[in-house]
Amino acid sequence: MARNNMSTPTPVPNPPAAPDSPRESESPPPPGPQGDLEMELLSLATSLYNLGTTVVGDLTKEKDKPGGAAGKPVGIRVNEVIYHLSQLESMSESIDTMVPMQVLVDIDNSRNPMQLTKDRLERAATENQFMNGKIHAIDSYRKMLDEALVQNFPEIGEHLMESSLLTATQQSVKVEDAGASNGLPNGV
Repeated sequence: MARNNMSTPTPVPNPPAAPDSPRESESPPPPGPQGDLEMELLSLATSLYNLGTTVVGDLTKEKDKPGGAAGKPVGIRVNEVIYHLSQLESMSESIDTMVPMQVLVDIDNSRNPMQLTKDRLERAATENQFMNGKIHAIDSYRKMLDEALVQNFPEIGEHLMESSLLTATQQSVKVEDAGASNGLPNGV
């Protein structure tokens, strides 16, 4: 007798269902009109997501299914998108927040505005460090030049020392003012 090595298949658990909408924000919307606008934008994004999944679902189904065009929910999804767009249009009258055009261009070009802001801040910090290095190099050169001039021309030494003291005093006042305006103890 031959033994049957085939066993009954074990059922594979179904993967969790795909979410009905994009991931929601983890922070609550701000109160007032701006929060309402944020919620409406989230609803629009959800409607657009649902429209996309409905269109993809319709393309994969058979065209000659019973029910015809009346059974397809694409029109309903399009109407939901139009409704949310009209809500945004009516909300725009009460909100005076200006969005920089560059942010909209970046979004249209599929770039994340938060990443661009981070990149620009890092670039500004790098340029700031570079400029501070230049300033330090010029200051050290000036000190070396003043010392050499005093050694070779002692009669102008008094004028050079006054000039150096005046410059150093002005720079320390600028640093103290910058620290006070930032409200940080180290002036950063």
